[in-house]
Amino acid sequence: MKKQGISAIFLALLGAFPALSQKMQGDDLLERLLKKNSPVFDSVLKHRDDWQVQVIYSTVTHKGKNKLEIKDHPFNLDDQHYYYPASTVKLPVVLLALQKLNELNIPGLDMNSTMIHFADGASQTEQYNDPNSIDGRPCIAQYIKRILLVSDNEAFNRLYEFLGQEYINISLHKLGYNGAEIIHRLDVSLTEEENRHTNPVSFFDREGKLLYAKPAEISKYIYSAKPVKLGKGFMKAGKLVPEPMDFSKKNRLPLSELHQMIRNIMYPASVPVSRRFLLTDSDLELVRTYMSMPATESRYPYYDPAEYWDTYVKFLVYGSEPGSSLPWIRIFNKVGDAYGFLIDGAYIRDLKNETEFFLSAVIYCNSDGILNDDKYDYANTGLPFMKALGQLVLQYETDQKKKNKDKGTGR
Repeated sequence: MKKQGISAIFLALLGAFPALSQKMQGDDLLERLLKKNSPVFDSVLKHRDDWQVQVIYSTVTHKGKNKLEIKDHPFNLDDQHYYYPASTVKLPVVLLALQKLNELNIPGLDMNSTMIHFADGASQTEQYNDPNSIDGRPCIAQYIKRILLVSDNEAFNRLYEFLGQEYINISLHKLGYNGAEIIHRLDVSLTEEENRHTNPVSFFDREGKLLYAKPAEISKYIYSAKPVKLGKGFMKAGKLVPEPMDFSKKNRLPLSELHQMIRNIMYPASVPVSRRFLLTDSDLELVRTYMSMPATESRYPYYDPAEYWDTYVKFLVYGSEPGSSLPWIRIFNKVGDAYGFLIDGAYIRDLKNETEFFLSAVIYCNSDGILNDDKYDYANTGLPFMKALGQLVLQYETDQKKKNKDKGTGR
């Protein structure tokens, strides 16, 4: 039986509450939970530094009418320690694409306007149609859908080209996401200079009238230039290079910033005004819908259930194992995996037990220390950890709910 999606009422309620924002508390709640549970966590606790594990768990407590408290419980968190963010960088680019449309404020221009990419150089490609959309037109809404349902790389690259490197990074830093740095496309081999160049992009209405034309751009953004080298070797052109791989000019997104971006989506009123993306209610509904919807429920594009099962991009709770998700558990998340790093940032709601929380985690799964060889420990280390972690916190939330109900208190 097909699962029911999130109701419009629930989506509206998510953004309705102002909150008492608190900084990372630095308590040992997660440490204590990990120590007294699954054997999976014994290894994680022992190798927390080798595996570069970081976790943030945030409780959500409703404090009477229109008030809530979100309290953070970090484990081994270090925003200064670099990890490769992989596809999690797609989430801020999704938000910025919608924000850019709102900033342009052009009559008739919206997320469903036809979006045409032209080429300005040999390394760029054109895009005139989208055979997987309902009417063959490419548009921002369709690219966002593809990104959030299955983490589509081409869709991300198209939004990157619309925004440009300078806009992405300057906007994020203005919002206080100073550790973020998104400076290259994904899954295409381009030089640093080629990633500075972005395509001319034009938007049209359904009658073919030009609404807006963004010219080709060349970014002058100055990178943070923080030296980062990882591993003991890496593969290049099929050969082993016996030295650490340079990540100095790779994308960056600290876990705490990914975590707050998800909070920004689910409870925007809980984030300081200065850190909120400029998004409408319709923007937020679109993002929330596709963050939580299984790819199997999509018709345009159609995703083969044998390849994209219900829990395909759900690392926390399900470990991305093939199968069906529980209809009362809704996970709004964005994952990433590359170079041995496994990341998931999520807001999780248990409708049956009436609990909700935020949970974000990263773990490095590369026991041989060789990068770019596609031999990582995702299946036997990373995904079992993510699955167990999500289930641990779900159970803890349920236990706390029952305990507080017995005491006659909140949560």
